[in-house]
Amino acid sequence: MCGIIGHIGKKMSSEVLLQGLKNLEYRGYDSAGIALKDKDVKIIKSVGKIVNLEDKVKKEKLDIYHIGIGHTRWATNGEVNIDNAHPHRYGKVTLVHNGIIENASILKESLINEGYNFSSDTDSEVVAVLIDKYLEEDIIKTFNKVMSLLEGSYALGIIIDDIDKLYVIKNKSPLVIGLGEDNYFASDVSAINEYTNQFIILDDLEIAELSDEVKVYKKDKLIEKKIETILYNSENKSKNGYSYYMLKEINEEPVLLEKVLLPYINDLNRLPDLDKYEEIHIVGCGSALYAGMIGKTLFEEKANTKTICEVASEYRYKNNIYNNKTLIILISQSGETADTIAALNLAKEKSIDTLAITNNPQSTIARNASKTIYIEAGEEISVATTKAYILQVGILSLLSLKLAYSKKLITNINKYLDEFKNVSKYVKNIIDNEKVYKDIAEKVSNCNNLFFIGRGIDYAISLEGSLKLKEISYIHSEAYQAGELKHGTISLIDENIPVIGIITDNNLASKTMSNILEVKSRGAEVYIITKKELKTNFENEILVENNSSFTISLLVVPILQLIAYYTALNRGCDIDKPKNLAKSVTVE
Repeated sequence: MCGIIGHIGKKMSSEVLLQGLKNLEYRGYDSAGIALKDKDVKIIKSVGKIVNLEDKVKKEKLDIYHIGIGHTRWATNGEVNIDNAHPHRYGKVTLVHNGIIENASILKESLINEGYNFSSDTDSEVVAVLIDKYLEEDIIKTFNKVMSLLEGSYALGIIIDDIDKLYVIKNKSPLVIGLGEDNYFASDVSAINEYTNQFIILDDLEIAELSDEVKVYKKDKLIEKKIETILYNSENKSKNGYSYYMLKEINEEPVLLEKVLLPYINDLNRLPDLDKYEEIHIVGCGSALYAGMIGKTLFEEKANTKTICEVASEYRYKNNIYNNKTLIILISQSGETADTIAALNLAKEKSIDTLAITNNPQSTIARNASKTIYIEAGEEISVATTKAYILQVGILSLLSLKLAYSKKLITNINKYLDEFKNVSKYVKNIIDNEKVYKDIAEKVSNCNNLFFIGRGIDYAISLEGSLKLKEISYIHSEAYQAGELKHGTISLIDENIPVIGIITDNNLASKTMSNILEVKSRGAEVYIITKKELKTNFENEILVENNSSFTISLLVVPILQLIAYYTALNRGCDIDKPKNLAKSVTVE
């Protein structure tokens, strides 16, 4: 979601801000802007891609500005236009904001009644007005007063006229400070890691003052903060000859699966013990949720452990029933997903054990969960997750294997460990079989609707396949339990609707096959993904190795990712930056 960046120091701020905003593009946005401060404050904003902002910046002489803030906006309050783009300015206050002020409409109405005027429809401008209203010589006191009035989430970067400093305020939205000869702030380390590897990670309700030094306050007290060294591999930002980051990241999967999973395969004791828990709750959003559904299937079917898997935005408002033998597994690629953080906070209030599976060891979820497993996918730039998702599935699969073995529900564990050892080789062969996926994409890229069907773990896999297709190709796609399709939805099936059937569960294969024959008899073009031992002799059939359910999803998932990729490519879509989507959803 929205990205923010700030700079103060000797470098030319406009160059730092533009590069930082480019680094934040993967988060998703629809407008961008910067504000630069010297004796005056200069604001430059644009709608659309960063290149539009860059074109405007190039026309200006900006070398005198060495203080600045920047923003990429993803519209939440107000439509996409220049007035609603950040930065916002009122009186002596200029700011950028990531988050949502939940009581903004109430505050705005009160301010209008007091005679204040607004030039945008955003909740962010309300904050600028409030800071200006309560502005006094003690700036920290001003911020604490404003914070006491705000409800919701906010990472704020602030410039005050006549003060050659930057200020940042953080609550429930990610914010880091970069230290060096110049000082920086950003919503993401990746925005500024080319300038420094020394960072302060702000906690909620903290205020920082940046000049040639950095001071951090909690309420009105100056506090000490730990400086963390965070190293990033800048090679991740290169496409390495691939047309899109998504294709590059899919092709990284074999290497990452071996690198990340092998230490656990060689020593399962590196994974946390789960056998003391009677019930597991898995919480996530989007692809993380669908990874969790594969985990749920394995925990229940293989490890005989009751498991609930729910979308975080619903889970946090439910009357969840816990006991001291409940574990909550929170899955989030960024570790900053707002609804998942809320579920974590709920668990902490109830003193329930939590296990985070995340790609970001410095994230809010990683730092606050009882235990954390890092998937170590490296930076994922394409908005549609691929390598992070498959690693989440791999970790959940190994956790379920360890739990099943510790409960003596399986005996020959080496058989399954050997499967995991061979996964990267199988996935590499699957990815290299690109002609098959291109042929399917050629056939389905002109359709308006498509169904994925499967049973058991195959249904969980189908959900992710359907999501990938719809989010990057914009084809309306639905995943259905194969047996449920005939209870109403089969009325939509005709010769214009392709159906992708997944059959990997030996116990359910004949049942799924009967459902596939039902849709075929109604004219649907059917594509089947199945194991070699379950070969169906359908014309459009993709075969994978005869793996167990512990690893089979790791073989099927890249196929679905590549079908989605080539379909989107055929349709001329912006694959790495799909419309309306954000990489990290940091608001509810």
